[in-house]
Amino acid sequence: MRIGLFVTCLTDTLFPDTGKAVVALLERLGHQVEFPMGQSCCGQMHFNSGYRRAAVPMVRGFTAAFGGYEAIVTPSASCAAMVREYHPVLASGDAGLARQVADVAPRVHDLATFLTGVLGVTDVGAYFPHRVTYHPTCHSLRMMRVGDAPLRLLRSVRGLELADLPDARTCCGFGGTFAVKNPDVSAAMCADKVAAIRASRAEVVCAGDNSCLMHIGGALSRMRTGVRAMHLAEILASGPDA
Repeated sequence: MRIGLFVTCLTDTLFPDTGKAVVALLERLGHQVEFPMGQSCCGQMHFNSGYRRAAVPMVRGFTAAFGGYEAIVTPSASCAAMVREYHPVLASGDAGLARQVADVAPRVHDLATFLTGVLGVTDVGAYFPHRVTYHPTCHSLRMMRVGDAPLRLLRSVRGLELADLPDARTCCGFGGTFAVKNPDVSAAMCADKVAAIRASRAEVVCAGDNSCLMHIGGALSRMRTGVRAMHLAEILASGPDA
């Protein structure tokens, strides 16, 4: 299968190892992965901040960059949800663009549901001998509806001990511009999430969105907890020789 990697701004800029992990994982499974150089921001930040008109050119750019791929895979459930749910909204005033979006958007998948739902695999040959807990991000739960796909993938990783996360479905407090506009509330929510992670006694907390992991990981680091924040892709790409 010819797959286009939608790496996202945050991953490309701050967490490039996650993008590399997605490529390594999918190639291990026998698929061709390409990185279209024309890709840019999906427009989520603009859309959520009320600048909808400014986000329309990004919708055009996305459809142009990814139109030729059988599947578009991203390590961000948040950005996948933006394309699938809100690109049609932004394109609604332009019949030609709306047709392009209707063709491309259904081919956009977050990594976990692509592996389990499209490829039909849970055991990807990973090895990660650590105690791990999983934080289900809001967009993955409520918009992409990943369900237990990430947990099934983690349970199939050799050597991994999966720890339950108390109040797992509670938001970490990041929420993109929410953390900027409401810093005190955001920090308090993150403190609750960190307390839950520490209660799990996990060595590593993982998720399907680097934005949330950046927020949580920063708090874990400042508190010197010794708990690492890792993207799901990096765990699934790991192995004895990785």
